[in-house]
Amino acid sequence: MEITRLVLPGPGPTSQDAARLCTRLARLYDAGAAAVVCDAAAVTAPGLATVEVLARLRLAARGRPFRVTGAGPALRALLHLVGLVELLGEPEEGEPAVGVQEGVEPDDPAV
Repeated sequence: MEITRLVLPGPGPTSQDAARLCTRLARLYDAGAAAVVCDAAAVTAPGLATVEVLARLRLAARGRPFRVTGAGPALRALLHLVGLVELLGEPEEGEPAVGVQEGVEPDDPAV
């Protein structure tokens, strides 16, 4: 599987960057990328605009593999806060990890 990298600008992408990055993402998938990794290493001052950009990129991926790497502690905390932690490849708190199924025993009471 070919994984392609999309780099976010630092110190933090702005709302104006969103359209350009979404267009770039669409072109990467159209060119045959099976998965895109969004490199956020340059994002040192994340804010709500960064969250907007990542949310729009997630929507632009249209269910295709899209993940964020290189996120610093501030961006990780912000993504946890707004519920977009799955972009980091981590399960949300209280959610099972991807690919993990909860077992149900025959004697378990109905919920």
